[in-house]
Amino acid sequence: MTKLDRSKSILLLGLVVLVLGAVSCSQKSPSASEPTAKPAASSPPKTSASVREQIAKTYGLDGFGQVEAIRYTWSAQFPGVNVSRSWIWEPKTGRVSYEGKDKDGKPVKVTYIRSQLNKQPENVKNEIDPAFVNDNYWLLFPLHAYWDLSADVQDKGTQPFPQGTGSADLVSVKYPSDGGYTPGDTWDLYVGKDNRVEQLVYHRGGPKKPSLVIATWEGYKKAGPLLISMDHNGTADGNAIRIFLSDVAVKVTGSANWISAE
Repeated sequence: MTKLDRSKSILLLGLVVLVLGAVSCSQKSPSASEPTAKPAASSPPKTSASVREQIAKTYGLDGFGQVEAIRYTWSAQFPGVNVSRSWIWEPKTGRVSYEGKDKDGKPVKVTYIRSQLNKQPENVKNEIDPAFVNDNYWLLFPLHAYWDLSADVQDKGTQPFPQGTGSADLVSVKYPSDGGYTPGDTWDLYVGKDNRVEQLVYHRGGPKKPSLVIATWEGYKKAGPLLISMDHNGTADGNAIRIFLSDVAVKVTGSANWISAE
C-alpha cells in the first residue's frame, strides 16, 4: 500500500497560498490562546505508539487495505475567497487525478503517479502535488499521524479546548525540522473519549503564513471503512475560515461501485 511519503507530506493549506498569492489563508494552527494547564492527574500520558494506533483505528486504519480509490472535493472559504479542488486518489498505486483551477483561474485536469513526480510538468510538481498533500491531510490526518513515523507524538493529557468551553485529551504531533514542505510543523489534536478529533490546532514550523490555524473537526460521516470529518470551522492567524469536504466516496476491493460518505 502506498502512503504519502514524508518528503511531500506536511503542507496543509499551503496551496491556498500558492493559488491565491498574497491572500493569507490557513490550515490548522494552534489556538489563539494556547492551553497552559498541566495534564490532569486522572488522565496520565499514554505511549506515542498506543495513541497513534487508537486514533488511527477509529478513523479506519484496520480497513484501509480494502480501499482501492478515494474521491473527494476539498473547499476553503474565507473573506473574499472561495476555492474548490476535486481529487481521486488510488492509494495502492499512487495514482492521483485532479480537477480544479490554476493560480490564474484557468481550468486544469491532470492525472499522474506520485512515484513518477519527477517526470511531471512544473505545475504538477510545484502546485498540484503540494495541493494534493494539503487536501489529503485534511481528509485523513489521523491516519497520516500513524503512518508518519518520523513525527513525535505525545499525549499531554486533558487540556482545555482552544475554541469554546470544555476539554479533551491533547495529542501533539510534531514533525522534524528537516524534510517536507514546511518542516517543524506541529499539529495539536484535541481528542474526545471516543478517540475522535474534536478540534485541531496547527503551528507552522517556518515563516510562511498562516502561522496558526485553529479549527473544529465536525460533521462526521462514514465512507466505507473510513471515518471522515467533513467540516472544519475556525480561524487562520485570527481570520475566520471554513474548510470542508464534499462528494466523499470510496471504492473497496471487489467492487466497482463508489460508496458515498453518509
